[in-house]
Amino acid sequence: MSAVAHYYTLPDTPYDLWVRGELAGFLHLPDDGTRVEVIGGEIVVSPGPTLAHNLIVSDISDRFAEVRATRPGFTWRCVQTTDLNLIRLGDGYVPDLLVIDADVAREARQTGARYLLPPQVDLAVEVTSPSNAANDREPGRLGRKPTKWGGYAATGIPYYLLVDRDPRTPRITLYARPDVHAGTYEVLTAWKFGETITLREPFGLDIPTDEWEPWDR
Repeated sequence: MSAVAHYYTLPDTPYDLWVRGELAGFLHLPDDGTRVEVIGGEIVVSPGPTLAHNLIVSDISDRFAEVRATRPGFTWRCVQTTDLNLIRLGDGYVPDLLVIDADVAREARQTGARYLLPPQVDLAVEVTSPSNAANDREPGRLGRKPTKWGGYAATGIPYYLLVDRDPRTPRITLYARPDVHAGTYEVLTAWKFGETITLREPFGLDIPTDEWEPWDR
């Protein structure tokens, strides 16, 4: 399960340690795919995702790669579990997938960038797991604890695709039109598992979801 750490005495803020790549070491986290993020200023630790989770992420990435191989001028690249530095919020995320332009990818490779910044990202993708679903979704009405949904919106990422595998309400939602002041998105469209996702321009591709399943009940 994910955990919020309040009990460590750290030599710097969680965000500054995260930016320097030192936070996981100070928390003595195992090197087994465990993710450490800073969400709403709090440290959030999540276990590595399951195979079913990763296969959904790969399906999305593979579809972008297939289209890029066959369509001249298709410039979108996908990167998985790459650090995203939300400087304005003092947060640091590890998204399941980020879609960026080929020029951004080329520059990041040439400069040896350790993380991406929100202006470099056109689409963020999260696939929920039982341990992290609340962090990926729109905040609840009571308390409105910060989530990655709000962080992506507040930093102006144009599109957010949420694949929610909760067996009670499995669905895929595409959010758009971020309000950076309110930290909110509008729902652009949604699909049930088994339906084909249609990402219109600027992406212009379809993603089948026939093999996607909710997490175990």
